[in-house]
Amino acid sequence: MIPTTPLSLQPPGWQQLWREAVTDPAELLDLLGLAPLKSRLATEGMAFPLRVPRGYVGRMRHGDPTDPLLRQVLPLDEEDRIVPGFVLDAVGDLEARDAPGVLHKYAGRALLITTGSCAIHCRYCFRRHFPYGEELAARGQWREAVATISADPSLHEVLLSGGDPWSLSTAKLRELTDQLRAIPHLKRLRIHTRLPIVLPERIDTELCDWLRSLPWPVAVVVHANHAREIDRDVAAALARLRACGTTLLNQAVLLAGVNDSVDAQCELGETLFSAGVLPYYLHLLDRVQGAAHFEVDETAAKAIVAAMRARMPGYLVPRLVREMVGESSKTLVL
Repeated sequence: MIPTTPLSLQPPGWQQLWREAVTDPAELLDLLGLAPLKSRLATEGMAFPLRVPRGYVGRMRHGDPTDPLLRQVLPLDEEDRIVPGFVLDAVGDLEARDAPGVLHKYAGRALLITTGSCAIHCRYCFRRHFPYGEELAARGQWREAVATISADPSLHEVLLSGGDPWSLSTAKLRELTDQLRAIPHLKRLRIHTRLPIVLPERIDTELCDWLRSLPWPVAVVVHANHAREIDRDVAAALARLRACGTTLLNQAVLLAGVNDSVDAQCELGETLFSAGVLPYYLHLLDRVQGAAHFEVDETAAKAIVAAMRARMPGYLVPRLVREMVGESSKTLVL
């Protein structure tokens, strides 16, 4: 069959765009006209290397070293500092392990570490030191992970996380959910993903067909920290997800130099809602080693959220939370 659009004119698929991501910090700075910043690049800890899609780079302001999107991905020498209280496993993931790649922290819910891959490496990532090579639910075609969930009738919800679960092929995702269908006590599926924000091309026809085929209500929790992350392409991808019948929520992290102002948070909430996404959580920083320079203290965080509540309707104000090891849920701060 002859395609309606010549192959040479078809836009690149998401896998090609993934492969074309910027992985060299010096190249990123050259693209943005910020070569002098090369003297401040991190020299240690690059086991967690730079990765950022070129479309996301295109949303950054040329020549601005304080750009909030750039700050989220650029590995600066601030990461090299060892700061007391900042640890490798900041949220106790390994303590919550039920089986390889299966975390059970909260009642009724199990989280699957589907993959260690992600389209973007956020410098504040709480799993930047996670041993993905040893802890993937996908090992053995998901069998052990699915068996663990099947054996516990108290589990009513599965969360797909990672890395980013949508870095997997849709065929691999379908392989997983085909197995989960056989578990009678599952009532909901939740997917935590940053790809609709950083690589909106991932929300293609095949992925949407898979979502529509699922037997459970599906919540997609995206991750945007700043309103400028949501451009026309991202809004279109979010619209495609809504058309699949998914509920769209956003989790953000409060980050110094990125979104630690009332104006930035209000703009983010308004922009999310215009794109059909409800603000859900605003996390205080997980104290992972290498991310101390992003921390906003709790008093300042509370003041920001209180000012948001005075300015905006309640449904546009996310809950300010902290994840604490061993607690039965996220800890509500305000």
